[in-house]
Amino acid sequence: MASWHLSIDGLRPGDSRREESLLTLADGMLGWRGNYEEGTAADYPQTRGCYLNGFYEREKIKYGEIAYGYAENSQTMLSVTDGQAIRLICNGAPLLFGETDVISSRRSLNLQTGVLDRTTSYRIPGGGVLTLRSQRLVSMARPGVAAIHWQWTADTACQLEIAPFLNGDVTNRIVQDDPRVGSGLQGRALSRPEIRWTGDVPCLTQHTEKSQLSLACAMACRISSDASAQKHQDDWQAGLRYMLRVQPGETVSLHKFCAYAWGDIQDAARHAENVIAQAADAAQAGYPRLLREQEAAFSTFWDSVGLEIEGDDDLFVGMRFNLFHLFQSAGRDGRTNVCAKGLTGEGYEGHYFWDTETYMLPFFDSTQPDIARKLLEYRYGILPLARKRSREMGHPTGALYPWRTIDGYEASAYYPAGTAQYHINADIAMAIRRYVHCTGDIRFLDEMGAEMLCEISRLYLDLGFYDPSHGGAFCINSVTGPDEYNALVNNNTYTNLMAAESMLYAAEVLHGMARRDPDAYGRLAQKIGLSSDEPDHWRQAAESIYVPREENSPLIWQDDAFQSRVPWPLSTIPKENFPLLLHYHPLVIYRHMVCKQADLVLAMLLLPHRFTEEEKKAAFDFYDRVTTHDSSLSHAAFSALASRIGNLKKAYAYFRDSAILDVEDTHGNTADGLHMANMAGSWFCLVYGFGGLDTEGDMLRFHPILPPPLKSYAFRLNWKGSVVEVRVNGNGPACRLVSGPDITILAGDRLLSLSTARTV
Repeated sequence: MASWHLSIDGLRPGDSRREESLLTLADGMLGWRGNYEEGTAADYPQTRGCYLNGFYEREKIKYGEIAYGYAENSQTMLSVTDGQAIRLICNGAPLLFGETDVISSRRSLNLQTGVLDRTTSYRIPGGGVLTLRSQRLVSMARPGVAAIHWQWTADTACQLEIAPFLNGDVTNRIVQDDPRVGSGLQGRALSRPEIRWTGDVPCLTQHTEKSQLSLACAMACRISSDASAQKHQDDWQAGLRYMLRVQPGETVSLHKFCAYAWGDIQDAARHAENVIAQAADAAQAGYPRLLREQEAAFSTFWDSVGLEIEGDDDLFVGMRFNLFHLFQSAGRDGRTNVCAKGLTGEGYEGHYFWDTETYMLPFFDSTQPDIARKLLEYRYGILPLARKRSREMGHPTGALYPWRTIDGYEASAYYPAGTAQYHINADIAMAIRRYVHCTGDIRFLDEMGAEMLCEISRLYLDLGFYDPSHGGAFCINSVTGPDEYNALVNNNTYTNLMAAESMLYAAEVLHGMARRDPDAYGRLAQKIGLSSDEPDHWRQAAESIYVPREENSPLIWQDDAFQSRVPWPLSTIPKENFPLLLHYHPLVIYRHMVCKQADLVLAMLLLPHRFTEEEKKAAFDFYDRVTTHDSSLSHAAFSALASRIGNLKKAYAYFRDSAILDVEDTHGNTADGLHMANMAGSWFCLVYGFGGLDTEGDMLRFHPILPPPLKSYAFRLNWKGSVVEVRVNGNGPACRLVSGPDITILAGDRLLSLSTARTV
């Protein structure tokens, strides 16, 4: 059976940042990178990071040349008050990883329970060995609370100074030559902390200057020794100091509890009071209780997922790892979302993209519907700013969601691969449709979803036009699809078809609302000034949408001009020149017939009813040859479509690429944070690809396959309150109702009625 642990042995300075990302713990609000509590040597590379989802600073974007409507400010998720820090001094000398002689070290991330274990043996200055055993968690049961359990033993008598503290002197990593890595935010973005004590509990309160946000962090400690705590602080730090004499073989334990909160700057005093109470409460409850709560939370999660894979243990561990981090990273409060790198690093500045709706929400819809709703509530919360952005972009109506953002304002400084990606609207609309289909949450439609759908459809109706040169078809020009190596194109097929589906769904929702709840429909119409004929206009445009095709062939073009670009055989490009965006000017790339990632292929997965089997096969064969997969989002889409067309060899190869991307760092940038969309995409490969899941109709539909070398796999789905387990092995699929109401599903060509009493 595959392991539940991701273990790392030894000292590898060149891999330190990558390991920090892999060993991150988070709870959707707070993320702690896998840093060493006691710190590392000055020349030991690290990105020390504690992050709060949605907590950011704003900075004016500096353009060499600027034009109307450009994004005005960057937004950067900040590295905040370091609560991991514990100073360890033995016989007067600091013990630092990478500087003090380390005899052995092992770290192990327990994916089953959500804790990080470490055992490190240091050579004591003056002779002897001190063994430090630590465990930490970021609590799923207590959002914003983290705990560290330290235990040390020496084989000789020694004098120890243990100093747990909070450090407000933090900055972000500065990287300006790679847009995927970090930000150009200079210097400290957080104010000098205000420090207050409540007994032995210190609290640091800090704020940003431009975004006007504040955070508070408090610490409470318990030690097994009778050593008394001495308070210490300076301008940036506050903590406790314990002095103790350790005898040979004696074991001493320290428990450190931290609590974080953030919000508007005017609420700083309330945040401080809250975290002081939360830290003290966690200390009163004790580390064993927090550990039991954590184990229970992850047990519930893994039970809901029901993941099993037999035939490739490395792949199975990779999948567990991916879903573990995906679960950790999702905002759960309706005001935050999922950063592209989760809470594991500073890549992409902590921004939210279309990644959430297109790649991550399918997983949450089907396994964690409460989280899925909160992620969509975030989009509703920024709808007023999306309306404002639409006006800035010259549209008299509708809403245009930002391509990359934290606070709801557009933060993409490169509009050809940012604002021009108008498909973000349709990605959100289709996410609403999928969520409602999976959960039956009509209330969400009435309260939020329908309004979003109307504004999205209004935007698309204004964006496109009926083009006489294309036979009067509805066309959308000068946009960028998911494939960012083909920017500012006319009639990107993905964008056109997703926009059409959005408009059709909006019209369908309004029709249903008017019939089901006329009062709710009336309130919505009055609120947004909806005229009775608008849905008809959306439907007409959707039914007239243009799709560029190769004449007398099943091949569909990615956009109007894709076939006329210069071929660029991938085999002629030196391996060291990938990814292309770091080695060629955008114009060079734009002239060539080359793709960064799945585009039309993705459309065929999300809208399978729009394409024939011949069109799907022709598209896969053609675009497989011209796609570099420079984006981590690409492998999953190609795997899932390969499954749908019966190309099992390709399906499995791309699935494996997706499943192990971060564990094996195949893109070479795991150090900057993990790839959340790809992680969710690997689940998509398994469930929508191999499992053949279709959630678009009124019932669950499966058409499973078993690609070699897999011997079996299993997963669970929550469909409108009924949890269904699907198992596939060499004998075929077996379906079981785990809990909830009886349900009828379609497996292959068979209708199956499931109840908790039997497996079919």
